[in-house]
Order: sequence, then structure tokens, then C-alpha cells
Amino acid sequence: MDFNSPEAVVELGVGKNMVAAIRYWYKAFGLNSDDEKINWIPDFLFNDQDGKDRYMEDLGTLWLLHFLLVYSNIASLYNLFFVDFQKERRRFDRNQIVTFVKRKMAEANQEHLFNANTVKKDVGVLLQNYCLPRYPQSNEDYSTLLMDLDLLRQKEKTDGDEKDKSFYFNVEGKKKVTPMAFLFAVLMYKPDEDNTIPFDLLQDVGLIFCMNDLEVIEMLRALSEQYSDYMTYSDVAGIRQLQFVQQMNPRQIIGQYYEQ
Repeated sequence: MDFNSPEAVVELGVGKNMVAAIRYWYKAFGLNSDDEKINWIPDFLFNDQDGKDRYMEDLGTLWLLHFLLVYSNIASLYNLFFVDFQKERRRFDRNQIVTFVKRKMAEANQEHLFNANTVKKDVGVLLQNYCLPRYPQSNEDYSTLLMDLDLLRQKEKTDGDEKDKSFYFNVEGKKKVTPMAFLFAVLMYKPDEDNTIPFDLLQDVGLIFCMNDLEVIEMLRALSEQYSDYMTYSDVAGIRQLQFVQQMNPRQIIGQYYEQ
């Protein structure tokens, strides 16, 4: 669909502002990308005739969309939040995210572009996208797409901390990450010219899915066993790494998942 067309309002049945919002998030999720590694995904998943998951009923689709949102880096806050910010703290409040963004922009000599109000609004949207509401007012409060992954939670209110508005990365209680989504993410970050991936890069992939090191290692071992003709995970003398012995096609991996 051409979101810039005057007919977009009629076809979608929404106002101009909503069309603009849909256009932005469609791009932010990497669904309107020129990257050949991912530009086939929208048609593969959502084609009206033979899309594999047109109504996004499969948890694997949500994990894939979550990864694409972080990977595309159009909404750059999501990559910064799940990878860099999570390395520093697991429990946080809204102001700490805003302060972190300001510091990162200063380190990149972009402090003059920082706008606190804009970042606060973006942080609010991010938390709403992932976190169950503490005081829901209607069913619409549960309608955000990525909430089902259960990656973020707000601290439970207990006696004496009514004003506590802290959040935390739900590392232990999140929904189970599908091997398909994790392997796809690894292949997307894998340098084309290098068949060996160091563990620090694999840790970053794990952070995108809120996985701790043990979960990452268990996932790598399971994938190495499942795809033993293509990859091997080793941990020798404290050096952990994933080595590919054959090239893998990300599209083939996703296709196999949905064929099951």
C-alpha cells in the first residue's frame, strides 16, 4: 500500500494522523525496508492469499517482529534500550531511561539534538508497547502488539511503596523465545565475511530477547545439535564462540518454522 496516497485514508478507514502513524510503525518494524535480508518478510507473513500468519497468532511472529523493531533501528530508542541500557541495569524508572539517552547522545556529540519532552513521550510509548498496565481502564489497555511477550513488568505495589513506579526486564518470566527467532537474529548480525561469531556478539543478541548468559548458551547448544551440519558451538579454555561450517539461509529457517 502507498501510505502517501490520498486513497490510504479510505482503504484503511482511519484519519490522516493515523495513516501517518501506521506508516511510521510499518517502517520501524522493518516491514518497508530495502534490505534484501528482510524485505521479503511482509509478503511471506501477511500476504492476503498465502501469508503464513496474517493475523499474528503465532508467538514466533511476535518474537520476529520484536527483533525487527530493534534491528531496523528506525525507532532507535528500542535498540538502545534493550541492548545498551539493559547492560547497565535490570530495574529502572522512566527518568533513568531519559538520562541514559541524553548521556549516549552527548557521547556521540549529538546532545544539541536531545529533546527531553520528545524522549519522555517515546519512553512512554515503549513501556506501553511491552508492559502490562498496573491500572487498566479498558480492554484497549491490553491491545498493544508486543505485550504478550512479557518482556517488561512494572514493580508490584506493596504496602509502603504506593509511589514506586519502577520497571524491570522480565528475564525469568518472559514467554519462551522461539529458536527460529533467535537463529534468525544471529544470522542477521553475523558478518558476511566471518563464519565465527564471538560470544560478546551473541550476548547482545540475547539481550534483545532479554535472555541471560545461561539461556543463550542453552539455546546455542540446542541449535548446534539441531543444525549440526551447519554450525557448532564451542566452549574451550573459556573461549565461547559459534562457528558456521556451511552458509545458512535466514528465509529457509523461517520457512521451516511455519511449515511445522
